[in-house]
Amino acid sequence: MEHIQNAVDKFAELIKAQLARVERMKAESDFVDYAKLDTIVIGVCGGDGIGPTITKESARVLEYLLADEVKAGRVEFREIDGLTIENRVAANKAIPDDVLAELKKCHVILKGPTTTPRAGDPWPNIESANVAMRKELDLFANVRPVKVPEQGIDWTFFRENTEGAYTLGSCGVNVDDDLAFDFVVTTTQGTDRIARLAYDYARKNGKNRVSIVTKANVVKTTDGKFLKLCQKVGEEYPEITTDDWYIDIMTAKLVDEKRRRDFQVVVLPNLYGDILTDEAAEFQGGVGTAGSANLGKRYAMFEAIHGSAPRMVAEGRDQFADPCSMLRASVLLLSHIGYQQQADKLERALDICMFEEKALKITGRDTGCTCSAFGDYVMRTIEAL
Repeated sequence: MEHIQNAVDKFAELIKAQLARVERMKAESDFVDYAKLDTIVIGVCGGDGIGPTITKESARVLEYLLADEVKAGRVEFREIDGLTIENRVAANKAIPDDVLAELKKCHVILKGPTTTPRAGDPWPNIESANVAMRKELDLFANVRPVKVPEQGIDWTFFRENTEGAYTLGSCGVNVDDDLAFDFVVTTTQGTDRIARLAYDYARKNGKNRVSIVTKANVVKTTDGKFLKLCQKVGEEYPEITTDDWYIDIMTAKLVDEKRRRDFQVVVLPNLYGDILTDEAAEFQGGVGTAGSANLGKRYAMFEAIHGSAPRMVAEGRDQFADPCSMLRASVLLLSHIGYQQQADKLERALDICMFEEKALKITGRDTGCTCSAFGDYVMRTIEAL
């Protein structure tokens, strides 16, 4: 029975930690007003694999777009080293303490992909840097837009970032050699704030439908709670139609050419959001074309939705990495901090470079252009707008 008691004791500690998090959410303030800041500090964090290459290029384009703001002291770019897998392993932490301290000195962060150890890798089983950053900075909303006008696709996904199946992903319990448990977490406060963000976005952007995605018919407690709370928030937005879908059928309906045109704003728990947004990005040209925003009330982080591609680095192809995912994330960053005109310019330039003119092509190999050459192409296109 000792092994059962050990598992119970560990679960009790997890419950205490989550209850403490609930109290912190109850006490949180409102979103930061960037217009009231003397200087907006943008942290640039390269990450692993191709991360430094594509992040450097995106930062270069951002600095070009914000040159006047930097010169006037209204925007500052700050490079943050140390979020590499080697440094994280050396510190035996998902984010080393000194790196986290530097991140917290920034208002927004442009972050390259990071490597997360998995079974069979040569690295220790440290937590995902992404998951840790979302928890440490309370980046509760992962916002991923996907747009393919000729197919009638204009989707914005609001994926809950700090709860669900991922929040305790490295805290599971091996009761004995035969039995293991992982945990799913859903709180009233966490669900309410992601739902409100989704519905507020829909109202402000003229969207008339919000779709809630769960597996509440089977995962009745946590998914059921998420569904009910989102529906309750939806009642406060009578001009918006609320519908709900199970995750399995939703993955199918995104492929349904007739039905998928109905979807506009989608709100869903962490794991389902991770899966569905990767599927959705394929319609736009793959995960290499999609960026994402990770929003909290005090901090925000912007990143690609793909991984660090260590094979590209091992094969000496990192200079040919596609920066479009990070550049799309940069559009979201500019919009978030209040530079909508620059965001619109960058988005339009990317549409031209990626889908319309296509004077340069990224292939990931020497058959296409380099990452830096594509960055130059985007800046020339911006200049011509």
